[in-house]
Amino acid sequence: MHTLDVPFRGHRTAVRTTGDLTSARPLVVAHGGPGCTMDYVLAIADLADRGIPVVHYDQLGNGRSTHLPDADPASWTVDLFLDELDTVLRHLGIDGDYDLLGQSWGGMLAAEHAVRRPAGLRHLVIANSPASMPLWLEAAAGLRAQLPADVREALDTHEAAGTIDSPEYLAATQEFYARHVCRIQPMPEEVATTFAWIDTDPTVYHAMNGPTEFHVIGTMKDWSVVDRLPAVQVPTLVLNGRFDEATDACVAPFVERIPGARWVRFEESSHMPHVEEREHYLDVVARFLAEPSNAPTTPLPENPEH
Repeated sequence: MHTLDVPFRGHRTAVRTTGDLTSARPLVVAHGGPGCTMDYVLAIADLADRGIPVVHYDQLGNGRSTHLPDADPASWTVDLFLDELDTVLRHLGIDGDYDLLGQSWGGMLAAEHAVRRPAGLRHLVIANSPASMPLWLEAAAGLRAQLPADVREALDTHEAAGTIDSPEYLAATQEFYARHVCRIQPMPEEVATTFAWIDTDPTVYHAMNGPTEFHVIGTMKDWSVVDRLPAVQVPTLVLNGRFDEATDACVAPFVERIPGARWVRFEESSHMPHVEEREHYLDVVARFLAEPSNAPTTPLPENPEH
């Protein structure tokens, strides 16, 4: 493992590499949020033991990268984070040959990156990501409706009153998270570490998303990549969990509109199969990345009916 800071727009982006980047095509991992950190997806670094070098980074404003708590909320944009990703790729000298895995918001960012047809991208993995925020909000409303009545009432009452920092609201939020974000409870240390980072500085999360996973009032609330997905020209693997807040309906446009895209659903997982079904997840991703980038796209055995 090696850590370094990449200069970006007068600030710094914290990067962690695992394995020798010159030994094989590296996999770059874009974390979720917007506003999370690399910690909760560090399990993917285990692919280095299988000969796949892995690059993680904390996006600007988060974790070990430069924090900008006083920045104009409108400054946190998709284009900003696309520029940061490109900067990391160039700085590491891998922009001519790399694979990309994005988890949750990271998958949205990865899709935005891929529709621009970057020359060096070889494989794309979109993990637990919605193709549009309207789809995400519709799914969240459906999952929320399945919560116990007292939990739904606590959420509705405190959101209406603006008291979302109350212990009752936070407890109700955790009920949703335990069902649809990470079903391993208590949450594993690496997941808890990311949530702790958000609690310390929620600037990016609040600006682009909102106060919770299902109360989205930030600048991303109308985002969509659906109509642009046919532009993706690399082999693409779409992942989600059976209990995922990124429901089947959320990921369906990726599968339907990206030419040749495959879909694997993890039957024992919610939003974090890389944690909840770690070895199976690594097997699926490693097998996909081992395929030639110009190989015919045929269904993986785990691909569910769609």
